[in-house]
Amino acid sequence: MKENIQNKALFLLFLLFTSFLAISEATIQTQETYIVLLEKPEGRDFTEFKNLDTWYHSFLETPRLLHSYRHVVTGFAAKLTAEQAKSMETREELVLIRPQRMIPLHTTRTPSFLGLEQNLGFWKSSDYGKGMIIGLIDSGITPNHPSFSDDGMPSPPTKWKGKCELNGTTTTSCNNKLIGARNFATDSNDVLDNLGHGTHTASTAAGSSLHGASYFGQYNGTAIGSAPLAHLAMYKVSGRGGKAGEAEILAAMDAAIDDGVDVLSLSLGLGSKAFYDDVIAIGAFAATRKGILVSCSAGNGGPRNFSLTNEAPWILTVGASTVDRAVRATVLIGNNTEINGESLFQPKDFPSTLLPLVYAGSNGNESAKFCDKGSLANVDVKGKIVLCEGGIGTVYKGQEVKDNGGAAMIVMNDQVQGFVTKASLHVLPASHVNYVAGSQIKDYINSTTSPMATILFKGTVIGLKDAPHVAAFSSRGPNTASPGILKPDIIGPGVNILAAFPVSVDNTTNRFDLKSGTSMSCPHLSGIGALLKNSHPDWSPAAIKSAIMTTANLENVEGNSISDQQLVPATVFEIGSGHVNPSKANDPGLVYDIQPEDYVPYLCGLGYSDKEVGVIVQHRVKCSKNSSIPEAQLNYPSFSIKLGANYPNPQTYTRTLTNYGKANSGYAVEVSAPKGVSVVVTPDKISFSEVKQMVKYSVMFSKNGTVGSGSFSEGYITWKSDGYSVRSPIAVIFE
Repeated sequence: MKENIQNKALFLLFLLFTSFLAISEATIQTQETYIVLLEKPEGRDFTEFKNLDTWYHSFLETPRLLHSYRHVVTGFAAKLTAEQAKSMETREELVLIRPQRMIPLHTTRTPSFLGLEQNLGFWKSSDYGKGMIIGLIDSGITPNHPSFSDDGMPSPPTKWKGKCELNGTTTTSCNNKLIGARNFATDSNDVLDNLGHGTHTASTAAGSSLHGASYFGQYNGTAIGSAPLAHLAMYKVSGRGGKAGEAEILAAMDAAIDDGVDVLSLSLGLGSKAFYDDVIAIGAFAATRKGILVSCSAGNGGPRNFSLTNEAPWILTVGASTVDRAVRATVLIGNNTEINGESLFQPKDFPSTLLPLVYAGSNGNESAKFCDKGSLANVDVKGKIVLCEGGIGTVYKGQEVKDNGGAAMIVMNDQVQGFVTKASLHVLPASHVNYVAGSQIKDYINSTTSPMATILFKGTVIGLKDAPHVAAFSSRGPNTASPGILKPDIIGPGVNILAAFPVSVDNTTNRFDLKSGTSMSCPHLSGIGALLKNSHPDWSPAAIKSAIMTTANLENVEGNSISDQQLVPATVFEIGSGHVNPSKANDPGLVYDIQPEDYVPYLCGLGYSDKEVGVIVQHRVKCSKNSSIPEAQLNYPSFSIKLGANYPNPQTYTRTLTNYGKANSGYAVEVSAPKGVSVVVTPDKISFSEVKQMVKYSVMFSKNGTVGSGSFSEGYITWKSDGYSVRSPIAVIFE
C-alpha cells in the first residue's frame, strides 16, 4: 500500500514536471525581444551598476534580461511574452515597452531593401520561414560558417528524410539550420564548398542573423538571409571545375524531392533548350508535382535579347537588379563638378588637392584607351589620375596604371554597360563611373589644356533613389523555348551582394564575399518563396509564383519607372512582371493557379510528340486525345503573343482567377493597351462571394494600327479592388 502511494506521488510529480516543461516550452516559443525604457524613481541614486541591474531585474518574474543599459538610456532588453509585457505596463516607472525593431544595417542590405523588417509585417507573419526546407543544387557548403549557426532554430520537421554526409560517411556536422548535405559532384569527394558559390547562395536564401559582418571595412552591419528561420539542405553538384553534369543535377533534384524539401533553388543553367531535353525543366516539373516551388536564375547573358535560360512556365525564372547601396568614390574635376563612382578600396590618405588628369587613349592607341596590359609603357601617366575605358576587368586596368606610376584611375563603362557600376577592390585609388559620367570627364579633358581631378572617398552610402536598375548582365527575353510564355518572371537583388564565403577575403574574422549575378538574385526569391509557403501552406507552386508576379513593383524608390543599365525604362523582357515586393505578395487578393496536369495540353500545343511530353510529365500521353492549347492559353499571370500577317487577328485567350482575398469582393479591370493593339476584357467586372472561388475572364487582342514588322509593344491588365491591384504584363511582338 505504501509503495503504491509512493508510486502515485512520483507519477503526480512527473506529470507536474512535464506540464511545467510544456508550459515553459510554450512560453519560450512565444517570447520576443522587447525594449523597455524606464524613468528612474525620485530620490533613488544608482551609484553602482549592480544596483541598477537589480532594479531592472525587479521588473521581471524570471531572469530573462538580455542587455542592461547604463549610459545610452535607462532601460533594458528582455525576452518577454506579450502577456508579460502587458503586465509590466502597470509599473509607474515605465516609459515605453515594445518589440524590438531591426534598424536597417548595410551588410546584407537586401532584406531591408525588400521591406523585410524584424518583428514587423511579412517577416513576422511568415515566422521568418520557420519549418520550411530550402534545398540548393550548387557547389557545396561550408558547414562551420556562422551564417549556418542553429541558435534559435527549431528541429527539422518530421517529414525530413535527408542525410548529412561528409567524406562519404554520415556525421554530426549538420545542425538544425543545415539539416542536409550530400555530394553528387563527380570531381569532388565531399560536400565542402571549394568555389564559394554554394555557401554564398545558401546564406542569401536562409542564412542565420549574424551581427558585425563587414567586407574590407565597408557594408558594416548584420548579415541575414531572406528566410532566416528556414532549414537548409545542400546538394553538391559542382566541385572545382565550376560546372555540373546533367546526370548529377538530376540525381540531386531526385534526392531533394525524396528528402522532403519545400523549395528548390538552382543558380545554374545551360541556355535555351526544348523542355524534354532540359534536365532542369524535367526535374523541376517533378518537383512541382510534389508541391515544391522551383526557383532558378535567368542567366547572365544580358544585355542581349533571347539570352534566357530556365524558361519553363513551372519554374520561377529570376533576373537581377541593383540595390540602393554603393561604396562611393566621387570624382572632383577641375571645373568643380562632382561625379559619383564606386570603389571598394577606400584609402584614407588620398589627397583632396587636384592632380593632373590624363585620358589614356589620347594618343589614339586602341589598347591604351582600355589600359590593357603593357599598353601604358609609352604613355606619360606618372603621378597623374588616368581615365581608362571599359567597365570589365577594372582591377587589371588599375594594375597597368599603377605599374606605370599612375597616382589613381578613373574607369568608365562603355555604352553597352551603361549606368551600372561595381565596387571593386582596386590596387590603387580608383573610381568606377558610368558611361555618361565618363563621357562628361572626357569632354572636360578636351576643354582645357591643364585638366585636373581628385577622388573623394566617402565609404558606404544607402538609400539611392534611382534603385533598382536592371543589371546589364541579367538575361533578357523573349522566351526562345516557349515564346508564348513571358520570361523572366521577376527580378530581384543580384548586384554587389555580400554573403557567406568559405574563407576570409579581407584577412579578418569575417568570411564574406561580394558577388554579382542572377545566381545571387535567385536565392533571394527562393527565400521569399519559403516565407510565402509558410504563410500559405495550401498554396500551390503556381499560386506562389502568381502572388510574386502580380504584386511586383514597376517603380524605383523615388517613384519613377524601373530602368535598365542605360537609364531607359526597362521592358517586360528585362523585368518580367517587375521587381519583387514580398509584403504585397503575401496578400495578392487573386491568383492565377495551375495544376500539374494543366501543363499537358500546353506541352502538346508546343508540338512535342507524345513521348517527349511523357518524358516531362512521367506518364503516357496521347496529344491527339488531349485538347492541345496555344501557349498563351496557359493560365499564366502574364501574356506573350505575336500579331501580324501570319497570325490570327484577333486572338482570344481565357484566364481563371482564384480568390484569396476578401470573401465578398468585386474587381474592375483597368487596361493599359500596348501601342498598336486593341485589348478587350470580358467581363470588365468580376465578383466573388467566398474565398477560393474561381472566376473566368477572356481577353481579345487585335492589331489596330500600322505597326512595323519586328517591332515590340507592351502593356498591362490590372484587376483592381479595395486594397488590391492584381497586374499582368502583356508583351506583343509584331511579325
